[in-house]
Amino acid sequence: MQFELSEEQSAYVASAREFAQAEFRPNAAHWDESSLFPKSALKAAGDLGFMGMYTLEEAGGLGMSRLDASLIVEELARGCTTTAAFLTIHNMATAMIGKYCQQSVVDRWCPSLVGGETLASYCLTEPGAGSDAASLRTTAMREGDSYRLNGSKVFISGAGDTDVLVVMARTGDSGARGITAFLVPADLEGISYGKKESKMGWNAQPTRQISFDDVRVPAANRLGEEGQGFSIAMEGLDGGRINIATCSVGTAQQAIVDATAYVKDRQQFNTVISEFQHTQFQIADMLTELVASRQMIRLAASKLDNGDSNASTYCAMAKRFATDAGFKVCNDALQLFGGYGYIREYPMERYVRDTRVHQILEGTNEIMRVIISRQALMDGALELIQ
Repeated sequence: MQFELSEEQSAYVASAREFAQAEFRPNAAHWDESSLFPKSALKAAGDLGFMGMYTLEEAGGLGMSRLDASLIVEELARGCTTTAAFLTIHNMATAMIGKYCQQSVVDRWCPSLVGGETLASYCLTEPGAGSDAASLRTTAMREGDSYRLNGSKVFISGAGDTDVLVVMARTGDSGARGITAFLVPADLEGISYGKKESKMGWNAQPTRQISFDDVRVPAANRLGEEGQGFSIAMEGLDGGRINIATCSVGTAQQAIVDATAYVKDRQQFNTVISEFQHTQFQIADMLTELVASRQMIRLAASKLDNGDSNASTYCAMAKRFATDAGFKVCNDALQLFGGYGYIREYPMERYVRDTRVHQILEGTNEIMRVIISRQALMDGALELIQ
């Protein structure tokens, strides 16, 4: 097993780090405080290919592996957790369009999506269908060469400020097999957006409810076949879990960098606090949990890239572990700053606020435990640890 990065992977990391530290990090606090959605920064990311990392090359993307993409996302999250997280959602939606839409639709939308000129939102969650995504109620009824879309979606990142929606809707019977995916231009007649939610974190990307009232969607905009939507959604969520876990690790990495610099400078009782054994032990634990999380993510990404039959379970394990550990590392880093960690002059409180939601989205960590335990009890735990 190879743990060292290749020369090409190291180049990806260096490029992403330089971009994130120059473009994201200096502006992250302002974006958060002003709730500014940084479209120009996302366009700049598109210029480097970061808005279509694992979109197929035939659709204009880089066609990267999930492992290579996670290396980039980790560095981007060091610059701004929220913007990096939205970028991964956009990547997921764009990759779905590039893989499952017919060629005319790919040609129409993918160049601008991959370039970051237009942005995409992913619409799965509903008021009554969160963890139980298969119970969604938004409907799409076929009428000639179009579908009539009705229903609502909630907690949609970018909603109201993006150009394309990838919407999961029911075209058939109840359950997973009745769900179909659609590309829906965000400005179609009958689409309305709720108020921008006031959130604990992730303030640099808008979150709104979307309502669909007899929205006419061309049948040509369907992703794949009728009834294929749930499998497309679950395929996306495996990668999404790697992405959000990686955002946690990237943010935690920056929190450790900031905290170690601070404790070597801050004095109490005429001693720099880095000389206190408690501080040293806390730094040691933070680093250990960070590295363990990173390796678990990279293992899961490798399983997904190689089509391993247990890839979904590994993605769930990585998401559960890394988002819990990442939040803890950020919270522990804040503690090392003492009272200064709680004020906005320092970024610690933002790291804590922004990583907290990672334990909820892309499937709550409680659902991750359900997925892991179900697989272990069905096939035997040994299969997952060999």
